[in-house]
Amino acid sequence: MCRNHCRQKISLVVVFVECTYEMGYQHGGVDTAHTKVFLTSLSAMVAETITFPIDLIKTRLQLHGESLSSSRPTSAFRVGMGIVSEQGALGLYRGLSPAIIRHLFYTPIRIVGYEHLRSVIFVDNASISIVGKAIVGGISGVVAQVIASPADLVKVRMQADGQRVSQGLQPRYLGPFDALNKIVQAEGFQGLWKGVFPNIQRAFLVNMGELACYDHAKQFVIRSRIAEDNIYAHTLASIMSGLAATSLSCPADVVKTRMMNQAAKKEGTVLYNSSCDCLVKTVKVEGIRALWKGFFPTWARLGPWQFVFWVSYEKFRKFAGLSSF
Repeated sequence: MCRNHCRQKISLVVVFVECTYEMGYQHGGVDTAHTKVFLTSLSAMVAETITFPIDLIKTRLQLHGESLSSSRPTSAFRVGMGIVSEQGALGLYRGLSPAIIRHLFYTPIRIVGYEHLRSVIFVDNASISIVGKAIVGGISGVVAQVIASPADLVKVRMQADGQRVSQGLQPRYLGPFDALNKIVQAEGFQGLWKGVFPNIQRAFLVNMGELACYDHAKQFVIRSRIAEDNIYAHTLASIMSGLAATSLSCPADVVKTRMMNQAAKKEGTVLYNSSCDCLVKTVKVEGIRALWKGFFPTWARLGPWQFVFWVSYEKFRKFAGLSSF
């Protein structure tokens, strides 16, 4: 039964690719927004599933030693082995479902939004400066993150629950919908947007680095004849954009993760009153280097994520008869 179910899913994907291919050429290769939205969602789900264990390790590293200056140093390898030994290999995918739900909203809005804004504001993509692309990328990321923030909150909480289990405590949530329900009951509807401001800051920086750098780097590689508009150009551009996005966003990512992970206690008190308070306390207790906790796992994740996403997205666009990004 499971094998037949998998075959059905594969068949649906094949049918979808064939339909988008035919649809694109029936319209003479004209770019259509709804096709791009579906393609970005599909590419994001593939990339998220492949790289999710790295994201989980990154989150655990960022929460490690939270406001405890005497905590024992750790590493990405040690965290990963700890998860596998305590929860099994499937423990590396705890929180995957809300992560995928988040990308169904976040990725299409920021990618398609960036491309739309770019075409509206600028006539010729080749003549746009890196600063102009960075601003457009940042704006697209902010809009997408505000909409997807509740799913991001649930993802962080469920990832952090694995740490509670390793300490012998009961997990707070049974699943993504149980998490949504409990957060609304305990913290109100507005609690779903806890940490939205550091989230917005991170989204602006990530997309400013990722979208602008990928777009600009790909154009540079093609213009310099280092490679054609193919997988080699996409790979080089994704590596450069991953490094830029990680360097810019890591401090905001640490603050965002800690703000979103904290739940109000029965007395109504919280560890951090604001993103600024979280930033100050983190530096005071753990030092300035704590703001780049999880840098290498973040880069190790962003690199493969962007490689899988951009290569698959560009390929899907080609199959659908759409122009290159």
